[in-house]
Amino acid sequence: MTEEPARLVSTPEAPVPASGKAEWFRGADGATLRAATFFPDGPARGTVVLSPGRSEPLEKYFEVVDDLLARGFAVLLHDWRGQGLSARALPDRLRGHARGFKTFIADYKALLDAFETRMPKPWVAVSHSMGGCLTMLALAHGETRFSATVLSAPMLGLNTAGVPPWLAKPLAWTMSRIGRAGDYVSAPYDPLVQTFQGDGLTHDETRYDRYQNQLRADPEIALGGMTWGWADFAISACAWLRTSKGVEAIATPVTIVGAELDNRVLNSDAQAIAGRIRKGRYVEVPGAFHEVLIETDPRRAIFWKAFDETVDPVAPREPLISPNVSD
Repeated sequence: MTEEPARLVSTPEAPVPASGKAEWFRGADGATLRAATFFPDGPARGTVVLSPGRSEPLEKYFEVVDDLLARGFAVLLHDWRGQGLSARALPDRLRGHARGFKTFIADYKALLDAFETRMPKPWVAVSHSMGGCLTMLALAHGETRFSATVLSAPMLGLNTAGVPPWLAKPLAWTMSRIGRAGDYVSAPYDPLVQTFQGDGLTHDETRYDRYQNQLRADPEIALGGMTWGWADFAISACAWLRTSKGVEAIATPVTIVGAELDNRVLNSDAQAIAGRIRKGRYVEVPGAFHEVLIETDPRRAIFWKAFDETVDPVAPREPLISPNVSD
C-alpha cells in the first residue's frame, strides 16, 4: 500500500459524516484503491455497500451516507479504479479510462472480501449509474452476498449522444484497438468549471454547487471526459447484460430507480432488465434528471421510499419505542 494515509475531503457544506474513516485496499491486480467505512450509533441493521457512478469520488455521497446512517445502516463506500483517489489508468488523471469490465468485477469482489468480516450483515448494494452497471454485472456473475439491491439510474443502456447504436459499438471497439484507446471521445473539459445549466444532471443547484466545491477543495478527486477505452467498456458491458442468462439467475430482490428525464442512460434498457430478474422491479422518478440522489428533496424522497420498500423486509427496523407488556 502507499505510505500516505488514505484521506477524506471535507468542506463546510459537506463535512465527513460521523465515524467516517478512509483506508486503502488492494484491487484484483494489486492496484491501490480507496474505501471508507461509516457506522451508526448503536447496533447496525446491516451494511449498505455504496458504489458511485462514472467520474464520481466517494465524497459526493456524504449526504447519502448520512441518510443511511439515520436509517441505522453501516456504510462501505468506495472509489472505483480510475476515479477518486484510487489508482488511475493513465498518467493524465483527468482522462476517464477503462480496460474492459472484468477488472472492475474483480475489484468489487476484492472490496467485499477485504471488509467481509468487519461490516455487519445483511448486506445491501446501492449504486448509481456506472456503479449500477458494475453491481449488476457482479450479481449476474454469481455474487450472492447481498440480501437486496437498489440501483439509481443504472447504466444498463448507454445514451450514445446521437451516434446510432449499430455504429457506436464497432466504432468504440475499433478505436480502442488501433492505438486510440486513451484518446478522448470528444473534446476534453475541465470538471472544475462545469456549470449547473450546462450539465443538466439535477434540478437542485445547491447540491450541484456543493459537489463542485468538493472538487475545488481537492482537485485530485476530479475526473474529466471519457476515452475510447471507457466507451468500449461501457457499451460492451451493457451489451453483455442485455443477453446474459446470468441476469435471470439473480435471486436477490433488485429495485431499479430510473429518472424520467435522464439523458445519460436509457430507461428502456433498465426496464427490460428489471423485467428479467425474478424479484426485479422498476420505479421511475417523475421529472428527474440523471443524478437522482442529488436531485430535489421531493424527487429524492421517491428513491428513498423505493429503498425502504426493498430493504425493510430483509433488514427490519428496530421499533422506536418498545411496546408495553401488560397482563
